[in-house]
Amino acid sequence: MKKVSSKIILISGILVLVSCSKERSPITAWEYNNPKNGGFEVIPYEEQETGPGLVLVQGGSFTMGRAEQDVTYDWNAIPKRVTVSSFYMDQTEVRNLDYLEYIHWTSRIFGPNFPDVLKKALPDTLVWRDRLAFNEPYVEYYLRHPAYRDYPVVGINWLQASDFCAWRTDRVNEFILIREGILDHTPTPTENDYFNTDQYLAGKWQGTVVTPLHSMSPDGGDRLVRMEDGIFLPRYRLPTEAEWEFAAYGLIGNSIGERITDRRLYPWNGHGTRNPDEKFLGQMMANYQRSNGDMMGTAGSLNDAGDVTTPVYSYWPNDYGLYNMAGNVSEWVMDVYRPLSAEDKSDFRPFRGNVFKTQVRNEDGIKINDTIKYDADSNITSIPGMVLWRDVSVTVPDDNLDERRNYKYADNINYLDGDVKTQAAGLSGNSWTEGFDASSGKAESGGMYDYTATSLINDKARVYKGGSWKDRAYWMVPGTRRFLDQRQSTAWIGFRCAMTRVGSPTGLGKK
Repeated sequence: MKKVSSKIILISGILVLVSCSKERSPITAWEYNNPKNGGFEVIPYEEQETGPGLVLVQGGSFTMGRAEQDVTYDWNAIPKRVTVSSFYMDQTEVRNLDYLEYIHWTSRIFGPNFPDVLKKALPDTLVWRDRLAFNEPYVEYYLRHPAYRDYPVVGINWLQASDFCAWRTDRVNEFILIREGILDHTPTPTENDYFNTDQYLAGKWQGTVVTPLHSMSPDGGDRLVRMEDGIFLPRYRLPTEAEWEFAAYGLIGNSIGERITDRRLYPWNGHGTRNPDEKFLGQMMANYQRSNGDMMGTAGSLNDAGDVTTPVYSYWPNDYGLYNMAGNVSEWVMDVYRPLSAEDKSDFRPFRGNVFKTQVRNEDGIKINDTIKYDADSNITSIPGMVLWRDVSVTVPDDNLDERRNYKYADNINYLDGDVKTQAAGLSGNSWTEGFDASSGKAESGGMYDYTATSLINDKARVYKGGSWKDRAYWMVPGTRRFLDQRQSTAWIGFRCAMTRVGSPTGLGKK
């Protein structure tokens, strides 16, 4: 007999034993969870469950941007005070072992009939090659050899990292339904019947139901889990640039009341990169390149004990409990890169990269776009009759936005930096105004930034944060920022996932 969790027992008990329910609406006085009153259901809820691998990062206000002298003279990190909501973040970078689990699942589901999907998920192991260095052992062993299983995965572009987050969302939510005794485990799913959170919520995939929830509808019967039940977790995703930088500093450890006593240069106190604690005196706080040709120190006294990357639990966590927020590998974040983002972004939850989407549904509320594009840069144009784990929504039609106040078109990547107002500031015929549709107010920012001629900035330029094993200490300052095309990968960029915190920013029972 399968064990059913206390949460499902509680929900099922309330839905079945309606006669015991006395809670009433404070505005209409009608009783909740009563089929005779129409069956409006109110489910008990405490707070968000912490997803696997995550730690809570309590949000707040901080000064985002440059904390060190601008040695590159990019002027792309102007200090600005912003507020970040509480959120969850992976305690460590995503490991090789974690990504191999993803590859294994993708191989089982899509490998037999859609090998291109599997091929697209594979890391580029050739990023280790150097024309004047012998790095072939990393090409051959780094991803798959068990000696490196706890090392951060590299060779992952921004699109692959985003796909991993979406896949992880579905696997975690599927596990929760199985754990709660709602669904039976499906050991051999196919490309047509694997679990997808969006499709489940839309009623298109049910699996083998073990313990259905009883519906309070006057018509009776059973129902699927809904968003209102609070069982599903929010989506795993990449952190925004502001979230990543805020989490890296870990200023919660330097706060007395509302006063931050010391603004940090690195994710730890002080201006040095060695541990001042007597117990660990002189040990390196992170994995980085100390000077020309010095990647790890001398034999017998390796300063960071890492020639390239190191295991993800190396060194000391910051005050949020996050490991390697400086050094080891740089990390992808969600944001599209613009040099002057600090001047344009909002004070609250700043982010550049919004392309607002909506779901296409029929009169029954079921999604109707079964033939979907995998992503804008994929060789796979569409797979009829199958929904991949990537976002299945479509861009909001701009003709539906005429009466909106908060935005006028769906694609806002170029807003205030590449759109009609900023590009029209140039003279007619100038490269700033080329590649731009004045009628729609949108443009590929290659016109403004003269992509490949005077810059490498366009709408596919994504920000990555933090220093890596081959960077100098300067890049370990969280306020520094760099960018790379979202389709490219390197041997020094990895990623970690984040998740939105819903409800109270601190948790129940706390101020």
